Amino acid sequence: MRFTAETTSDGVTERLFTLGDITGALWSPADAAGDRPLVLLGHGGGQHKKAPPLVTRARHYVTVCGFTVAAIDVPGYGDRPRLELDQKLTPALRRRVASGQQVDPEITRGMAERAAKAVAEWQTTLDALQDLDGIGTGGPVGFWGVSLGSSIGVPFVAAEPRITAAVFGLTSHRSVGEAAGRVTIPVEFVLQWDDELVPRESGLRVFDAFGSQEKTLHANPGPHSAVPPFELESSARFFLRHLVK
Repeated sequence: MRFTAETTSDGVTERLFTLGDITGALWSPADAAGDRPLVLLGHGGGQHKKAPPLVTRARHYVTVCGFTVAAIDVPGYGDRPRLELDQKLTPALRRRVASGQQVDPEITRGMAERAAKAVAEWQTTLDALQDLDGIGTGGPVGFWGVSLGSSIGVPFVAAEPRITAAVFGLTSHRSVGEAAGRVTIPVEFVLQWDDELVPRESGLRVFDAFGSQEKTLHANPGPHSAVPPFELESSARFFLRHLVK
């Protein structure tokens, strides 16, 4: 892991890093000593590791909870090279996906390949992060990601025993249903009742599929992009319950 930039403001230190082809950001309390819980953030479609909502969330978890927080760019996003796949994901195709219609097998295959690569990159990133002072191997790790962040995050968490608790949402059963059954850690799941991209029934099936003994559904009215701001505080309380001993 190579750090390429560092800034500190309002008690939060932000460091940008590269790890092979992976580009990421790390936020931590300024001048803090000792190991602390780590929360990984998965960005949504069309976003990146430093999208304003993600930075706001990262700084909240650092200042309110005392966590260290990390995010990486999914292949094709942020500082990563664009993919041909993204040229094909037109609004019309997105509508077809949301309505459950058949899509081009090449597109479906490409999305699955990107998700598989992103899962492997998250595991590589977690390995490197746990070698850093202030995090440490064996400490509690949380994952937050909705929409694309869940499409990648659910299979990542299903395959990664180091994750202690996770917040997911805004994703379809067709995308993550099989992997959700292998997730057994505590889960908070966000669902928008009037989601125009993920049919309500599909989101509810994802929640039902999780194998967790502790799982909570947060359903709010409104479209895909209208998750209420108070869900940020709710997720912080959730992580404090499960990551702080």
